[in-house]
Amino acid sequence: MAPEMPEKTPTTSKDNPTRSDRPRSASAHDLDPALSSTEPDDAPGTPAEPASSHTRRAYASDWKHFAAWCRRETVPPLPADPQIVARYIRACASGEGRKDGRANSVSTIERRLSSLTWNYARRGFTLSRQDQAITAALADARRSSGPPAPRKETLTPGDLASMLETLDRGSLKGLRDRAILLLGFAGRLTRAEITGLDAGPGESDDGRGWVALDARGVTVNVSGKAGWRQAEIARASDEASCPVTALETWMRLGRITKGPVFRRVLRGGKTVGKTRLHDQEVARLVKRAALAAGLRTGGTGPFSSRSLHLKALPGRADDDKELAVTMSN
Repeated sequence: MAPEMPEKTPTTSKDNPTRSDRPRSASAHDLDPALSSTEPDDAPGTPAEPASSHTRRAYASDWKHFAAWCRRETVPPLPADPQIVARYIRACASGEGRKDGRANSVSTIERRLSSLTWNYARRGFTLSRQDQAITAALADARRSSGPPAPRKETLTPGDLASMLETLDRGSLKGLRDRAILLLGFAGRLTRAEITGLDAGPGESDDGRGWVALDARGVTVNVSGKAGWRQAEIARASDEASCPVTALETWMRLGRITKGPVFRRVLRGGKTVGKTRLHDQEVARLVKRAALAAGLRTGGTGPFSSRSLHLKALPGRADDDKELAVTMSN
């Protein structure tokens, strides 16, 4: 009879650990809790992602800046501590930690504070901007900031007409830029609202609104800080200054029927790309066209994309829900 073989004892993960059981080296996210994402995607009350890609990048950069400051000061970035945030505000206002020693402007500090509030909320914490330590630090920053930055000059219809003359009507890029300037001026749109427009509702994940063209004109539906609003723009008698005609021409020749309305023009101006135009391009367009038109500011500051914002016309209704603007000669 064959001898009995000894019973084989099964090995456990302790005796022969698998890859998942073996200890792993700590990553940067393990060492720095500020870099880890702890927020549940579908948690109730979790703030939504900012619609603007520019805002998303700024929020991520501000959180990274704050986390780096916390490491230098050996203080924890989590949980939200108003005393630590107040110290951070004072450091930004004094230029502490910067190679050139220059202090951040008040607007930059306020943006950083908004970024921290949003980032803390995404991680399940609450930072009260009304905390006494934070409000005191902000007040000190404002007192030490000096005179306010110069305001941007507002464009007049005459300025806009001069800028339009500098654009090439025979190129796709020129037609796109005409539509941007005219639509932005008539609809009082921000650069993010302009570049965030789609040809129809729900056509992209990063869209901020859409346009609806008809025989009477165009209705621009945009989502802003105050919620959704509409800008109803009627057709002008002069097609050369009509934002509706400019938009229709650009969309027709650019063959845009779905998705982002304003896109990059590629291959020397011969092809319209698929990707959405960056909102910074609107700011560059306004400055470039104003310079080419020989426009000079009146001493209050340079032209920028904010110069497209037109003050409410007398007798017009202007609220957060609906805005009627008519471009005329």
